[in-house]
Amino acid sequence: MPEQPPAAHTPAYETATLTTCDREPIHIPGAIQPHGVLLALDLDFRIVVASQNVQSALGVPVEELIGRELAHAIGTVAAASVVAAIDEEDLTEPIHLVLPDDVRRGTLLGVLVDLVLHRSGERIVVEIEPEDFVTQRRVTYRSARAAMSRLTETQTIAELCDRLAIEVRELTGFDRVMVYRFDEEWNGEVVAEQKRDDLNTFLGLHYPATDIPAQARRLYTANWTRLIADIGYAPVALDPVLDPGTGAPLDLSFSALRSVSPIHLEYLSNMGVTASMSVSMVRDGELWGLVACHHYSGPHHVPHDVRSMAEFLGQTASQLIDERERSDSRVEELYLQAVLAGITARLAADGRPPLEALIDDPALLELVGADGAALWDDSGLHAVGDISRDEALLKRVVALTRRDDDGLVQASSRLARLAPELAEVEDAPAGALLVTMAGGWLLFTRNELVEVVTWGGDPRNKELALAENPEVRLSPRKSFEKWRGAVRGRSASWSAWHLETADRLRQLLEAKIVRRSREQIAIAESLQRTIVLDEAPEVEGLSVFARYRPAEGQQLGGDWWDEIVLRDGRTAFVIGDVAGHGFTAATAMAQIRTALRAYLDDAGSPAVALDKLDRLMGSLVPGRTATALIAIFDARDLTLELASAGHPGPIRVHGGVARQIDVEPRPLLGIGVDGGVSTRLQLGSEDIVLMFTDGLVERRQVPIDESLEILRQASEGGPRTAPLPQWADALVEAVPGTLDDDTTLVVLRID
Repeated sequence: MPEQPPAAHTPAYETATLTTCDREPIHIPGAIQPHGVLLALDLDFRIVVASQNVQSALGVPVEELIGRELAHAIGTVAAASVVAAIDEEDLTEPIHLVLPDDVRRGTLLGVLVDLVLHRSGERIVVEIEPEDFVTQRRVTYRSARAAMSRLTETQTIAELCDRLAIEVRELTGFDRVMVYRFDEEWNGEVVAEQKRDDLNTFLGLHYPATDIPAQARRLYTANWTRLIADIGYAPVALDPVLDPGTGAPLDLSFSALRSVSPIHLEYLSNMGVTASMSVSMVRDGELWGLVACHHYSGPHHVPHDVRSMAEFLGQTASQLIDERERSDSRVEELYLQAVLAGITARLAADGRPPLEALIDDPALLELVGADGAALWDDSGLHAVGDISRDEALLKRVVALTRRDDDGLVQASSRLARLAPELAEVEDAPAGALLVTMAGGWLLFTRNELVEVVTWGGDPRNKELALAENPEVRLSPRKSFEKWRGAVRGRSASWSAWHLETADRLRQLLEAKIVRRSREQIAIAESLQRTIVLDEAPEVEGLSVFARYRPAEGQQLGGDWWDEIVLRDGRTAFVIGDVAGHGFTAATAMAQIRTALRAYLDDAGSPAVALDKLDRLMGSLVPGRTATALIAIFDARDLTLELASAGHPGPIRVHGGVARQIDVEPRPLLGIGVDGGVSTRLQLGSEDIVLMFTDGLVERRQVPIDESLEILRQASEGGPRTAPLPQWADALVEAVPGTLDDDTTLVVLRID
C-alpha cells in the first residue's frame, strides 16, 4: 500500500502501527479537507493559523493572512457578522452570506457560503464551506417536523432505527445509510439499512471494536456529525503547524473540516466507498451507535444545513431510544418487584433463619434471571440450581466478581476474560452477580451463552498480523466477505434492573437479619452474663484481673473465661473461643464450658481434659470448632500446668521481660484428634501471665506476627506505674485497628 502524502500528518505524528492505532491523535491532524478553508483567530480577531488553500479559495497567500485581522481575509461585513456572533455567544447556527469578489478572485468568493464557528481552547475557529457545492436539498421547519413525527410514530427500537435510516438517506442522498449499534465491548452491528438496489446488504453484519478505536469514539461523542466529501482528497495543511501562542497543534475536535486518519480512509477505500458521513447516537452521554452513510459513485458533499438536520434526527432518535429502553426497563422492574414481593412474603412466614429460607425459595433464580445461586455464611455453603458445588471454585468466582470499588452488588458477564483458566473448568460459570452482606455473600451465576454472529470480515485479522510481526504497518481489513464465528466465554449481560433488584434483596435480608440478630443478641447477652464471670475470683498467692470486649457493633461472640477450684486445691483458669457469633455461638460456648468444667475436675490434667472435650464436641455441637487454653495454678510451688487446643500461647512477663510461652500445640477442638500434652512453667515473685483470645491480636491488614509483637512490647516491664486494671485496659487497646471479633484478656500476677 502506498504511503499517504506528507500533509496527512503533522511532524508530531508517529507512523501508525498496530500498537499505536488507539493512540493516534486524530483530534490534532494538522490538516483539513479541501472543500473549505479554516481560520483560527485570537481573542482580538487576528488570524493566528490558516489552512494553506486560502490562496485558491480566498485569493490571498497564507503568509499574508497570519497576524492580520479577520476582515482582511473575508471582508468587513462577514468579519462583523463573526464578531457579533462571538459577542452574543451564538455559535450554533452558521452564518449564510456571499463573500466579496470585487478585489480578489477565489473559489469561495462571490458565492453563497456557510461560516461555521466554534471555540478551540483560547482560539475562535472559522470554517468556510460553499453552500451550493451541489444542488441544495432544502431543509425547512415543515420537513423537519414531518420527519420527527414519523420517527415518533414508530413502536419499537427496531422500527425506529429503520425509519431513521430512511429519513437520513432521503435527506442526504447517500447510496447507503446504516444504523450501527455498539454492544458493551464496542463491537458494532448493523441493525438497520437503506441502500441502492444494486448494492449487497450489510444488515446483520458485526464489526469488531478495533474498527472504531477509543479516541474516535470519544470524538463521535463530542462532535455528532462528520463528513468526508471525497475519500480521495489530498489533505490541506494548517500554517503554521504549531499555534505560535500555545506551541501546540490546533485542536480540531469540533471542526467540520478536520482531516481524517489515513487509516480510516484506507479502510473506507477497501470497502469501495468514495464519500461518507456519520451521525452520532448518544444515550446518557455515552455513544449508543452511529448512522453511517456511504457513497460509491464519486464525491458527495452535504451542505451544513442538511448535516445539521441529520444531526437533529439522530438526537431525536437517541432520545426516543432512551425513552423506549427506559420504558422496557420499567416493565421488567415492575415484574421483578412482584417477584421480590412474593419472596418477601414467604420469608416473613418462614420461621427459619432468613438466608436458609432464601436459598430454598422457588423464585430466587427468576429474580435476576440466573441459572444457579450459592450462599455462603458462617454455617457453610448452600447452593441451588445449575451451579458448581465446588467451594474453592465458587470462592474464586466471588473474588473475580468483587472489584475494588467496595460496591455491595457487582456483576460480570465475562469471568473467563478476568481469569482465562476458567474457560478450561467444565462447570465454571461464564457470568456472575455478587451480593455482599454482613457475614457472607450471595452469588448468582449464568452459564455460557454461545452466540453465532456474522462478521464483516474476520475480526481476528489484526491480532493475527500482530502475532506474525509486531512492527507491521497497520492496514485496515481488506476483505469484507462475511465470516461466521461463535462468540464464546460470556453469559447474557446483567441489566441495570437486575443489579437494582439484587440490592433491594440485600437490604431486605440485612433488615431481617438485624431484627433476628437483635433478638438473638438479647438472649446471648443474658446467657453470657450467667456464664462469663463479671469479677475475678480471689486466689491465694495470685492477683487475677479480666477484661471482655464485644466485637464492633456490640456483636457477641463465642469468647469465655472461667476459674475452677479443683479437688486437689489447685485453681484452673480457662480461656476459650467458639467459632461464630450471636446466639448459636453463645449456646455452644455454654455447653463446651460446662463440659470442660466436669472434665477438669475429673481428669486433673489439662491435656487429658481437652482430649475428652474434643471427642464430645462431635455429638454435643456437631460442625462447631473452638480453641481453648487451660492454665492450672498451684500456689504451693508457684507452678502453672498449661495445655492449648489451637489457642494463642500466653505471654509471660518475668523480671520486666515479656516473652510468649511455647505451649505444646494440639489441633482445634471439634475435629476429633487426641494426643495433646501439658507444659509446666515455674513462676517467680511478681511474674505476670497474660491469657487472651485471638480477637486481641487479629486486625484487618495487620499480620498476626506483627500484632503479637505489638502486644509483647506493650507488656514489657509490666504495670510499674499504673494499677493492674488500667494496665490491662491499655493492653486491650495496644494493637491498632477495629475489634472485628470479641476479645477476652485474663491477667494472672504472682503476689
